[in-house]
Amino acid sequence: MNQFSLLVALPLLGAFLLPVIGRIANWLAQIIAPFIVTFLLGLSLSAWIALGNHSLAIQMGNFAAPLGITFYIDGLSLLFCVLISIMFLMIWPWQDMGETQNDSIPKLSLYLLLLAASYGMVLSGDLFNIYVFYELLAVATYGLVARSKHPAAHAASLRYVLISASGSALMLIGITIVYTLSGSLNIAHLAQLSDEKLHHFSGVAGFLLIVIGLGVKAEMFAVNTWVAEVYGISSARLAALLAGLISKIAVLAILRLLVLVFPLEPVYLFLLTVGMLAVISAELIAWRSQDLVRMMSFSSIAQLGMIFVALAIPGEYGVMIALALMLHHWLVKSALFFYTDTVKGNYQRLRGWYQRAPLQCWLFILLALSLLGIPPLPGFWIKLWLISHLFAQHAALYTTAAVLIMLASVIEGAYLFRLARLWFKRADENSAATLPTGYLYRLIQLMVVVLLASVYFMPSLERQLHQLGVVTTSRAQYINTVLRQSAHPVAASSATTSALAKLSLAQKSQSSMLPVKDGVKP
Repeated sequence: MNQFSLLVALPLLGAFLLPVIGRIANWLAQIIAPFIVTFLLGLSLSAWIALGNHSLAIQMGNFAAPLGITFYIDGLSLLFCVLISIMFLMIWPWQDMGETQNDSIPKLSLYLLLLAASYGMVLSGDLFNIYVFYELLAVATYGLVARSKHPAAHAASLRYVLISASGSALMLIGITIVYTLSGSLNIAHLAQLSDEKLHHFSGVAGFLLIVIGLGVKAEMFAVNTWVAEVYGISSARLAALLAGLISKIAVLAILRLLVLVFPLEPVYLFLLTVGMLAVISAELIAWRSQDLVRMMSFSSIAQLGMIFVALAIPGEYGVMIALALMLHHWLVKSALFFYTDTVKGNYQRLRGWYQRAPLQCWLFILLALSLLGIPPLPGFWIKLWLISHLFAQHAALYTTAAVLIMLASVIEGAYLFRLARLWFKRADENSAATLPTGYLYRLIQLMVVVLLASVYFMPSLERQLHQLGVVTTSRAQYINTVLRQSAHPVAASSATTSALAKLSLAQKSQSSMLPVKDGVKP
């Protein structure tokens, strides 16, 4: 079995075996689950370092593309695999170690199921498998949300299921339209056929239905009505996972289809419009919010809106900025959601917080300043890239988007500094909020250190992200990798990750010497 297939197979196997193992030895089941995540982190990290900017296609069961199941391995997918592993280790319920089987094992199985679905969505190279893993991801998420002990958990999870099911239905209809028009679901094959069979009204309509379906998880306007309610009844760890990671996985699926199959002006305008509406509406609602979790939830929606605005910028710079926004939001917003672990209800309860925990206040302020885009923090440079490239499009709607993002930053600053000003006031009888301590507090400190360290590495990060954008937008490389390198099925491979990487490098060097015609090498 190819080692890349372990990214999906191991957590799936673990999710179904944990209840059985737990009946025999509960402690063993609780050890096996995080061991699987740690092992997969090492696997994805080593493959990411070895592969670099090159790519590799894995065909399952000896069925060559476009008929078989394809996993597409490149720098972008492996970067997300590393982030997925890190995030799951960060939010893992270590505090549940030692609990009885009925309390902990089902939750661990759901986490492993969600982990497998996340890897699958990132690696899949065809629409059908993206849909299958999307449904698996949704089922695991429903279970984790429903396990909340909040009194409104069952009502919130039911509404979440109904909204997500509607999105899944729209996504399936869109996939059906694309398949009817093209006769294929393989993304590389669709990229070849798109100019002839998909670049018209029906094809674009099918793609937009897919985008709306994926947009439920990506917190896209206006299918994001579940966000504040679900985050409000979830634990801080689960809210950080959903906002910081799961939403980005859905955006990544949209990004792949956008740059490879549907790089069309109407699609860019659609993404720009929904992004603008999300940014301004969410920031206004967050400004009116009196609850910290609700405020962070709508702030997250606004940040996702900016990512959609960045995706509306054609070419590699749009992808570069979108990736930078995703990485920044993953780091900063996850840390801010960790603060909500002990702060529930009206944020007036935080009055006088600085007197009790000055360091925690300054850490929150640093995270908020980067979110606002205050120099020299990373958020400033990313917003500068976004706004400058929006103005560079020389189109009225793009200019409007740039102005709206600057206005939204002012609104965001108003409610975040209103919150911070409250901390420096004298505490009163309403100041009952406890403070994040222990493991989550150490995580917040670590994430702030990473944020500050990234200031020094911003020039290097910009170059790396730009190169990643160039590779990601290369239709020729994607098509050649999948359709010309499909003679390496999983069943016939027993190579290590580094050997696969070397094989990909050798094939890439041979492929680069072939002539190029119409963007695709023969």
